[in-house]
Amino acid sequence: MELEVVGVICLVGILWVAGQAWAKKQRRETLMAKYGDAEVVENIMQKKIWQGMSHEQLVESWGSPADTAQKVQRNRIIHTCKYGQTGKNRFNSRVTVENGVVTGWEQK
Repeated sequence: MELEVVGVICLVGILWVAGQAWAKKQRRETLMAKYGDAEVVENIMQKKIWQGMSHEQLVESWGSPADTAQKVQRNRIIHTCKYGQTGKNRFNSRVTVENGVVTGWEQK
């Protein structure tokens, strides 16, 4: 009886790991079809950000921000994407996106 329970637990674990690997492979293929650049896809998969990435790539990499702020100037729109909320208006990371392109970030 105990051996059967252990077997079932092992089987569930193996299926879970296989499902995770399949989901990761599917995500990589979707990103390659979307961006066509292996380096961009690998950076997104590793949850990295870089100057020059698009706002869409930022969301693909880090997910939707916890909060955003927007400032409109004469010829540009500046978004501040805030991640990792630690308190009221306190965040671990803030990413600056100007006209749809990441230009910088702060991390605590």
